[in-house]
Amino acid sequence: MASRAFNLPNILTYVRIACVPLVVLCFFVEGKLSGSDAARWWALAIFIAASVTDFFDGYLARAWQQTSTIGRMLDPIADKLLVAAVLLLLAADGTIAGWSLWAAIVILCREILVSGLREYLAELKVSVPVTNLAKWKTTMQMVSVGFLLAGPAADKMMPATTEIGIALLWLSAIVTLYTGYDYFRAGLRHIED
Repeated sequence: MASRAFNLPNILTYVRIACVPLVVLCFFVEGKLSGSDAARWWALAIFIAASVTDFFDGYLARAWQQTSTIGRMLDPIADKLLVAAVLLLLAADGTIAGWSLWAAIVILCREILVSGLREYLAELKVSVPVTNLAKWKTTMQMVSVGFLLAGPAADKMMPATTEIGIALLWLSAIVTLYTGYDYFRAGLRHIED
């Protein structure tokens, strides 16, 4: 059991979880919330490294036949922690503001609701497999968050980076809503009164 918990795919998942506070810390190095250019570039670098582990942990687990229960549980949690923490950080520093906050709220609400549904269904011994669209949804969320992390720092080199990130965030929110509906539709037949 311990060897499965510490195989390379699971270690990559643990690294992704450990990256969450590091990304947030980049914005607080100066002792207060600061989205300085240097903070944004460091946060983006850590975020990209963490996002890359999302691809490799699953790929290696399947390729090396090292799938594990803890890996199946922690992988989606790591994704949700990474995206949720950065969305909250970007809302706090004003990168995501106004109507765009609704896109972030939709994403966060769906992730919490689907996690609750999965937990409930697990008690009933019902598994709801991750769809390919849900995997693309996660990728879209990470790409949009990456653009937004670079945000104002990248706008100086490539104007409209923040606007591209906001547009991708809305697109992610729409796909997130659809995949959430998909999960609830699949899960509803197993929900008892």
